[in-house]
Amino acid sequence: MTTIILHIEASTEICSVALSQDGHVFFERINREERSHAKVLAPFVEEAIKVADEQGAKINAVALSSGPGSYTSLRIASSTAKGVCYGRNIPLIAIPTTAIMCVPVLFRDDLPEEALLCPMIDARRNEVYATIYDRALGVVKETHAEVVTEDSFKEFLDKGPVFFFGNGAEKCSTIIKHSNAHFLEGYLHPLAKNMMPLAERAWYDERFEDIAYFEPFYLKNFVAAKPKDLLKNF
Repeated sequence: MTTIILHIEASTEICSVALSQDGHVFFERINREERSHAKVLAPFVEEAIKVADEQGAKINAVALSSGPGSYTSLRIASSTAKGVCYGRNIPLIAIPTTAIMCVPVLFRDDLPEEALLCPMIDARRNEVYATIYDRALGVVKETHAEVVTEDSFKEFLDKGPVFFFGNGAEKCSTIIKHSNAHFLEGYLHPLAKNMMPLAERAWYDERFEDIAYFEPFYLKNFVAAKPKDLLKNF
C-alpha cells in the first residue's frame, strides 16, 4: 500500500516542507531566511497539499519535527501540522529534531561502528540542546540543555569517538579539545526531507500522537522579557 507523508520541519532558523512516498521524496521547499516561518510555512504546506491533490495522491499522515528548538517556530509548526491533521482526518507523527539531524550523518562512510552521534542545536551563549545516539539511533543520553565546558561529554569521549554536528557544534569546537571529539561541517540544520525514513518507520509501527493534547518538546519554558517601566518616574 502506498504511503504518502507530509513532513514539516521548522525548529531552527531554517524552515522546510517535504512530501515522501514509499522511501522517495518527491516535493521539497526550503526557506533559509530567519524569522520568516510565520510567513512561509503555511504557503509551503498549501503548495505541498496542492501537488498531492493534483496527482490524485492521498496524504496519509503529517510528520512534525517535534523539538527542541525555537519556541515560537515550534508553536507555528505544531499549529500548522495539527490543522492539516484535523482538516484531513489523518494522524500526526512526531519525530525528535535531534534524531532528524542524525539521518544524513549516518550515510557517511567514515563513521566507526562504535561511534556516538551528538547533534547540537544552538541555545545561545555557551549552551546547546544535545542528545547522544548510537549508530542505530538508540538514545545513549536523553536530550538536555548543556552549558559547554572543556569537560562536557567527557564520560563518552573517554570511551570512544563522538561526532558532534549541528548549528550548536561550531562554538563547541573551540572548547572541547578531547582527542576523540570530531566536529562535522555541513550538517547544520534539520531538514524535512531527512524526516522520511524515521517518519515512515513510525507510520508502519503506528506511533501516532494525540492531536488534541500534543505539544512540541520545548525543553525550556518560554520566558518573556519583562518590559521596562518607562513611567516609573511619573
